[in-house]
Amino acid sequence: MTRSVIADLDAVVCVARLKSFRAAALELGMSTTALSSAVAKLEQRLRVRLFNRTTRSVSLTDAGQAFVERVGPAVADIHDAMLAAQSLQATPAGTLRINAFASAAREVIAPLVLRFLRRYPQVHIDLVTEGRIIDIVAAGFDLGLRPADLVPSDMIALPLGLRRNHAVVASPEFLRTHGVPIIPDDLYRFRCIRARLPNGALLRWPFEKNGSASNIDVQGAITLDEPSLVRIAAQDGIGLGYVMEADVREDIASGRLVRVLEDWTPDLAPLALYYPGRKNPTAAFSAFIKAAREFANG
Repeated sequence: MTRSVIADLDAVVCVARLKSFRAAALELGMSTTALSSAVAKLEQRLRVRLFNRTTRSVSLTDAGQAFVERVGPAVADIHDAMLAAQSLQATPAGTLRINAFASAAREVIAPLVLRFLRRYPQVHIDLVTEGRIIDIVAAGFDLGLRPADLVPSDMIALPLGLRRNHAVVASPEFLRTHGVPIIPDDLYRFRCIRARLPNGALLRWPFEKNGSASNIDVQGAITLDEPSLVRIAAQDGIGLGYVMEADVREDIASGRLVRVLEDWTPDLAPLALYYPGRKNPTAAFSAFIKAAREFANG
């Protein structure tokens, strides 16, 4: 089997998985035109149409579905064999794809990811952040990074041991002017910075203490969907913000922000890297897992 045929099969399997020529082209690092040409070339060779294509959607034909179901595992086996050969190399190299919540990525980018890249300059890390939970295998990722309680049960999890919790913060001037909330219900009389979740819903601020839990539907002058913007607005005195403590740790230490209701924000589940079992991991993958274990063990 020539390298050209393998590339054409990769193209078909990737388009079938992502249901998009554009997304598949981005993942494979080629132009949409080149990808379309590769698929068309294979269809001509097989003398059968594999995809139904419109300006808005892509779907497999019946013949395409049967073809992908048979060829997909074979292509995976070929790549596993190639990875097995690569795993024997002395120096880790190649690309690792990681999917993570943005807040989780911010916590590990400097102490784990960037430190790893300085140690292994021939490795490229493709880190994708998003708020939704995805199937990392189906989406073509090597690793996921999520709170440990959200890791799928069929994955291998590597807890990173980071202490994590939320923090309610405001500028010193805001608190001098408006006072300090003592219990979560006090927030109903304070101006707050509302947060929009990735699914479009507004965050009801969760609190818990001594078995008593509450979710507060705060009000305020602005609604934001990015934690870094909440941090800026809180520093500017526009209201109280609800963020990950790690995102504002330096601001609290320097006095730019003041934390309140700390006893109402208990620890969250620790972060964990997770991945499917692998028979022949690449040298880059093995090196990253080793680095993550070292990071977790402090």
